[in-house]
Amino acid sequence: MVARGLRALRGALRAAAAGRRFSTRPARAPAMDYQDAIRTLNTLQTNASYLEQVKRERGDPRAQLEAMHGFLERSGLKVEDLDRLNIIHVTGTKGKGSACAFTECILRSYGLKTGFYSSPHLVQVRERIRINGQPISKELFSKYFWLVYNRLEETKQDPAHTSMPAYFRFLTIMAFHVFLQEKVDLAVVEVGIGGAYDCTNIIRAPVVCGVSSLGIDHTSILGDTMEKIAWQKGGIFKPGVPAFTVVQPERPLEVLRDRAQERECPLYICPELDAFEGGHRVLELGLAGAHQRSNAALALQLARTWLQRRGCRGLGKLKDMSPGTELVGRSVPLAPTFQPTNAMIQGLRDTEWLGRTQVLPHGPVTWYLDGAHTTSSVQACVRWFRQAALNQDKPHDGSEVRVLLFNATGDRDTAALLKLLLPCHFDYAVFCPNFTEVSVANNADQQNFNVTLENALTRCLENQQMWTRLLEEKGGQDPWLPAPLRAGGLLQPAPARGTLLLVPPAPRPLNSPALVFPCLAQALRWVAQGRDPQLAAPAATGAHLHPAASSGAVLLREATAIRVLVTGSLHLVGGVLRLLDPALSQ
Repeated sequence: MVARGLRALRGALRAAAAGRRFSTRPARAPAMDYQDAIRTLNTLQTNASYLEQVKRERGDPRAQLEAMHGFLERSGLKVEDLDRLNIIHVTGTKGKGSACAFTECILRSYGLKTGFYSSPHLVQVRERIRINGQPISKELFSKYFWLVYNRLEETKQDPAHTSMPAYFRFLTIMAFHVFLQEKVDLAVVEVGIGGAYDCTNIIRAPVVCGVSSLGIDHTSILGDTMEKIAWQKGGIFKPGVPAFTVVQPERPLEVLRDRAQERECPLYICPELDAFEGGHRVLELGLAGAHQRSNAALALQLARTWLQRRGCRGLGKLKDMSPGTELVGRSVPLAPTFQPTNAMIQGLRDTEWLGRTQVLPHGPVTWYLDGAHTTSSVQACVRWFRQAALNQDKPHDGSEVRVLLFNATGDRDTAALLKLLLPCHFDYAVFCPNFTEVSVANNADQQNFNVTLENALTRCLENQQMWTRLLEEKGGQDPWLPAPLRAGGLLQPAPARGTLLLVPPAPRPLNSPALVFPCLAQALRWVAQGRDPQLAAPAATGAHLHPAASSGAVLLREATAIRVLVTGSLHLVGGVLRLLDPALSQ
């Protein structure tokens, strides 16, 4: 059925997608501006030398770190130069970005000049490299991009160094240059994937390390069990460098403990945030959701340990760190609690981290954005969404429409993620690629050479089928569900307008809960129906031929409240943010 939908899809998309045919050849004598820098950076996603590099290193992960050492030196830095950055190195499966954001904001509240390297970006690439909580300017990005790029290009003349680093490696090297030359007091560095063989792990002497909550993700790279993944994450531990982790399942925690013992690293479990809330004081967090409390608790330990090891006074009494040998034959000890300082309290309260448990009220349409993409993070997202949206007062006339906007990428188990979302009782599920428009040729920040539009739409059609199957399985048990449908995924292009809507051909289309759109702009316009001031109204005629879309449009136009949960992918959330908050693109 998916194949049938794609056959119809290819012809209709040919003209619209023409703008997505990009050259991956090296840039010609680039002008030194931001867009040229981003386009040149994007060539590192798929260039031929990188593909050869991947083939060489696939069987030997250690070669990846060795290659990173070479790239760093070719750029003009030595590994020991990174020691000056006073790094906080953080890994984990879920929550590591939020824990980093809390940590950075706490230390910035002390008046320190902070650097923060994270991934992925939501709207613009420069979000990945921040100084004092703000993405570096386009001018600074261009300056350091060409500095690093040109140095690496020049050294390609050496027969031993003929390749360029891939996208993420390049940005990691560039971030180190930015932080060193801009003289930050510290750098919070989020691991990309895993830990042991991640390119950020060339850091040899961090001040403190952290491990956020573990789960199953990136199984093709890290392994298919929690224990294998924990082994990878524990690879960032360094001799004598204190490390903290949140409460973990028993077996993965044992792996972390053993890794710490091997590396003579003192490892501690963070007490729950409740332990820091003595009396009637409740710590206010800038990030919503109960799951953020463990990230905040980790951030408190990381920030305080950094301050303590850097000689900061006025932190109150804290037990001395125990040596790593204390871990031998014992469970991981609990880190001592302490009274959070005013700066710590302010930092937790002021933390902002776009796309994570974020609410955007736009008139009658309220958007709930969370880039959850693992089973445990989607569970946390559902708890947050139900509390934030479903527990609010319902309109007196009952006319509330709930919409799921979903996409998933990579090797994630889409069926498991979608099944967790069923209890939210959505009236419609919309599946869509992460592209803001069918053509993103004019938006270099959003270009991804590793995913074609056709492949992305195939995934959406499969997600649509999976959602329908899940509804059929649940339909006999739960009276709130509409009548089940058989998804076929046929493409129906609108004549003259070129708008595409994929819907399952079904005997009762009016009850169809699942729609597929070819890009975010079209999906959001259909959901908002002209009622969000940031979005144009959908085409008045010819835009939606299928009754499921037209009947849904009527309900959406007449509803007192529309609540939209956007989840499954941080890249999806980033595309939505780009459309809903144009200022982020400036």
